[in-house]
Amino acid sequence: MSNPIPRKKLPSLETLEGYRWVQNGQSNYSGNLLRLYQALDALFISWSREVQAEEHQFPIFIQAKELKKLDYFRSFPHLITFAACLDPSEENLKAYTETETLDANGAATLTKLTPICDCLTPAACYHFYITFQGRELHAPLYLTTRANCFRRETHYIPLQRQWNFGMREIVCVGTSDEVKAFLEKYRKLVGEFFEGLKFPIQWLQATDPFFDPSRNPKYLMQRLDPVKHEMIYEGELSIGSINFHRNYFGEAFKISRGGEDAYSGCVAFGMDRWIFALLNEYGPNAKDWPEEIQKRLG
Repeated sequence: MSNPIPRKKLPSLETLEGYRWVQNGQSNYSGNLLRLYQALDALFISWSREVQAEEHQFPIFIQAKELKKLDYFRSFPHLITFAACLDPSEENLKAYTETETLDANGAATLTKLTPICDCLTPAACYHFYITFQGRELHAPLYLTTRANCFRRETHYIPLQRQWNFGMREIVCVGTSDEVKAFLEKYRKLVGEFFEGLKFPIQWLQATDPFFDPSRNPKYLMQRLDPVKHEMIYEGELSIGSINFHRNYFGEAFKISRGGEDAYSGCVAFGMDRWIFALLNEYGPNAKDWPEEIQKRLG
């Protein structure tokens, strides 16, 4: 998605009450828009209860050594956001305070850094596989979390393409059949929601945004056997996805089910993009929003 979606009932974001865009790719919410964000998340949580998914809350950082197990740094180097700190030696800190800490473009001028061992979370579900690594499962796991996620992009579009964005995920870890049944259940549930609202969504096969995809075997595998289906709004904007991971995470993190590498899958909702789509369809007035949203407004 490289171009903004044409506005229908969405006013200029500069005049939208309760919204502030930060040029580095972040959205601020207050008032009715914050209530909409919370109501959407309450809707997704209600869907997670269909499988009695256990709620988790995770920190914003993921250790680099855990992402390496997924070959993330070779597959997605263009998306990574690292957490960096100054080396704490007195000499280094003194040298830093004596420099011009920002250049003319507002970029930080740094001295020596500590070893970089952490990254900002790129996808909400990764925390689950780290948490349950090394486990033998005696029943399928049904899990849910909402996270602030970070992926660097070449450019940013308010609510549509952001460096920092909210993501709610519902995850199943189990056998292949258990995960496929889970994904089919949510494909039907979410599809019926869109159909009931006559919401302009198409389900399209997709691949992950690999770096140098033509040389990446995981990209070629996804092309041959698609495992990702996106919810596409207005033919352009992915507001969510349903993903079958096969046993990739089970193998990488040594999670087993029935004596074999566990399979996993997730349904993911992009919070900011859902807000854009709803506002674009129904406008900024809460009284015009769908009943399923209105009844969850705080």
